[in-house]
Amino acid sequence: MSHVVGVDIGTGSTKGVLVALDGTVVAAARRDHVAALPRPGWVEMDAERDWWDDVADVLRELTATGEEVVAVCVSGLGPCVVQTDEDLRPRRPAVLYGVDTRATREISEITEQLGADAILDRCGKDLSSQAIGPKLAWLRRNAGRDWRPRDRWFSAHSYVVARLTGEWILDHHTASQCDPFYDVHAQDWATDWVEQVLPGLALPRLVWPSEQVGVVHGAAAVATGLAEGTPVVAGTVDAWAEAFSVGVRRPGDLMLMYGSTMFFVQVLAEPTSVRGLWTTVGVEPASHTLAAGMATSGTITTWLQDLTGGVPFETLVAEAAAVPAGSEGLVMLPYFSGERTPIYDPLARGVIAGLTLRHGRAHLLRAAYEGIACGVKQIVGAFEEAAGRPARIVAVGGGTQGGLWTQIVSDVCGLEQQVPARTIGASYGDALLAAIGVGLVPPETDWAQLDHVVQPDRSTEPAYSTLFRTFTELYPVTRPLVHRLARSAHSGGEPE
Repeated sequence: MSHVVGVDIGTGSTKGVLVALDGTVVAAARRDHVAALPRPGWVEMDAERDWWDDVADVLRELTATGEEVVAVCVSGLGPCVVQTDEDLRPRRPAVLYGVDTRATREISEITEQLGADAILDRCGKDLSSQAIGPKLAWLRRNAGRDWRPRDRWFSAHSYVVARLTGEWILDHHTASQCDPFYDVHAQDWATDWVEQVLPGLALPRLVWPSEQVGVVHGAAAVATGLAEGTPVVAGTVDAWAEAFSVGVRRPGDLMLMYGSTMFFVQVLAEPTSVRGLWTTVGVEPASHTLAAGMATSGTITTWLQDLTGGVPFETLVAEAAAVPAGSEGLVMLPYFSGERTPIYDPLARGVIAGLTLRHGRAHLLRAAYEGIACGVKQIVGAFEEAAGRPARIVAVGGGTQGGLWTQIVSDVCGLEQQVPARTIGASYGDALLAAIGVGLVPPETDWAQLDHVVQPDRSTEPAYSTLFRTFTELYPVTRPLVHRLARSAHSGGEPE
């Protein structure tokens, strides 16, 4: 019986699934890893160890089942950037997506060079820490002899594709986050801007996420257990692969991804440029999406668990569920790594306000969930203003397990959320892309099935109305103070 494999490189782990052509998951594998934080504002990974070695391990475990694998597809956290030589040896650690905020100077310089309005019109979004162009410019400025314009550069999944096949490709969606080097309307590289910003920069071949781009070569077959000649499909950024996995493919569909970061993808009827949100190319040809992302979400809950002595997370969640809405006067700004949408402030920091001696770990966890939910409400409101009220909202990711987090988001936002039967993640979408890419299932195939719907609890409206007002007022009044502290941390000096 034929099977396909999907593998996703996430912020905290690499996960893979072996899937039959009817969508049945036959086997799964996982390898954990941790991003490095070498300096304030820097978030890095070792592409060789954290990306390729982990994927190879996962593939060996899945192929050890003995089932026939007829295609493979890989997605990954992103957009990221790692620069390599022609032999695919990384010249330095990979720079991660919007959580890495080192390129603030380059963002300002490129924006001034090309014009903010021109960038928004052509690329579909303002330059931010999410954009790859400024990160490449930072590498040029700081890499010294390690910078070679003709070197190859990759995001996480495209690096693995190169290790599997030898092909240097980038899917259109990921390319559409390489601002300001991609034109979302022409759906092609903006080569004139590339030459203005980084003259001579080599560019990968553009493909669509479901396109077969090569086959597994001999060395990769030995490393992974895949048969030599196995077709490899391009893949894309993890959030878009996950949206694809749960059927978020029609205009008006909005995915909320509950993970290390909170991520949002809504399918558009037509492209639109909205300041503060990200217009990108979608997974399928000629499609467009509107996206947004918070910088820290699930990572805060992990931090809290570690801070409270490693108590079982199920215990923490049960305790937080018993705390009343509003966390008895506690409010948290979840800006522990700066913030992307909606404030775009790399110097923002976490704030916990209203602490008393009565508050305990359960209050802190609930306040974290509620603070994240307030951020979600701000972002969903921006989506509605830009593209109309979402036709449906689909909740995915590990954070949907247990139910408290999703319930709080529905309560704070007053919105219904659909939770699929399978919230496996991007790797499941990769498997579907692999099957479509080699023609084993029709392009319109959808493996998603609904499990349940989260309805808002209207009794919480008074408490959450007050909380949201406090949340939105707290950031502006604390901004100057946390900026001072953030600059002090960057410089290693005392607060000004």
